[in-house]
Formats: sequence, C-alpha cells, structure tokens
Amino acid sequence: MFTYEQIQSLNELELAVYNYVIQNIGQVRTMKIRELADQAHVSTTTVLRFCSKMGCDGYSEFKLRLKILKEKAAIKEVQDDVSGMLDFFTKINTTEFKEIIQSCATMIEKAQRVFFLGIGSSGILGQYGARFFSNIGIYSSHVTDPFYPMPDTEEQSVLIVLSVSGETEMILQQVSQYKQKNFKIISITNSENSTLGKVSDGVVSYYMPIKVMGHHYNVTTQVPVVHIIESLGRSAQQLRFQKERCLSEKKDKNNRN
Repeated sequence: MFTYEQIQSLNELELAVYNYVIQNIGQVRTMKIRELADQAHVSTTTVLRFCSKMGCDGYSEFKLRLKILKEKAAIKEVQDDVSGMLDFFTKINTTEFKEIIQSCATMIEKAQRVFFLGIGSSGILGQYGARFFSNIGIYSSHVTDPFYPMPDTEEQSVLIVLSVSGETEMILQQVSQYKQKNFKIISITNSENSTLGKVSDGVVSYYMPIKVMGHHYNVTTQVPVVHIIESLGRSAQQLRFQKERCLSEKKDKNNRN
C-alpha cells in the first residue's frame, strides 16, 4: 500500500487526498467518504479514484486495508522496540557477559587516565560516560575533537571507544594512533566481530537490531550503551574500593606490629 508507483500515478487532486490520509491515518479510518473529501477539499469521485489507484475496490476496502496497515505497523513497532531489549537484558545476566565487564573494569581500575571517544550520538554518550565515571570517583575526559593532539604519557591509560557499527573510518584511524601511544582500548559496539572490536583490548557488544533512517542516520537504540557504561564504571569503582580497603587494612596491620 502506498507504493512509489501508486503515488507517482496520482494527479494533483488525488495527491491532496494522499497527503491528508498519510498525515491523519488514525482519523481517516473512522471517516465517511464525504468527510474525507471535505477535509482534502476534493470531491467524493476524486476520493474513489484515489482508492482505485491504491488497488482497492471502493472506499470501504480502502479503510479496511488502512486499518490492517496501522495494526501491522503497531505490532512491528512493539517488536522492534521491545524484543531486542529483552534479549539484551537476558544476555547481561549471563556469566560470560559479567566476565567481560569485569575484565574491562580491571583495565579501567589500573589506569591513571581514562578517555572516552565517539562521534555523533556516540559522542554524546561519551560525554555522559566521562561525567558518570568522574561522578563515582574515576576522573575521565571526553575527546570532543578527534583531531586534538594526543597526550604523551608514560602512565597507563585507557581509551573507551563508542561506535555502533565499529567501522567508522575516522574512529578507526584515531584508535590506531592511540594504540601507538600504548593506550589500552575498550570498545562498546554493536558487534565484537567489527573492525573496532577486533583491534580492541576489550570489547563489550550489545547486538541490537540496526535501524537507519534514510540513507545516513543511524537510530539504533543506545539504551544498552548507557547500561554498559554504568556497569563498567561501577565495577571499576568497586575494584578500586576493594584495593584501597586492602591497602588500608595492610597498613593498619603493619602499624600494630
């Protein structure tokens, strides 16, 4: 329904009907033919011609197909938004996933410096990650300019890279340069088999259905990324706390001796 060929066949008056229908599907499903004609400022004959070009034998069949189309779209929307998330939250309770988080958190705990890198929506989440880590006592920075000169440091440092596809050329170039500076690379990406995942020292993947609007805009849900960031931060903070407590207990023991 509403194929490119069908829309292309419409004349100016029929396009007026199409434009009204596509913007008011919910209301049109309960409208009488005269009401639709009045709203689109055309005759009922034009509405019937429009229905015919949409492959329907009359207005009643058109409304029925419109109802079915709306119901299918609603079901698809629920499945797309919920099923992938349910799979992810099932996965995070597995031993394997917890071990991955713990392994990456250990690298973060040992680091003297932590940086986040991402562009687009991943860059915004990188800012959130740096702030969240800093809030819980792990001071972090977000690389807002991917061309900003990298620090020369002998300290153990970690770069946490966010990328849905794991194939963004600019990100991969930056990761290569950070690796040359002996940074540990932790990637948060949709697939561990991506190029980014393969060149990282640790990778946390979430495997959500990829959604792209138009030809360029990736709108894959980032809810799992927020959870992963917070899990890494909390796990690293807990490791630091345990380490500091052990050192404190050891110091107290030495003082008593």
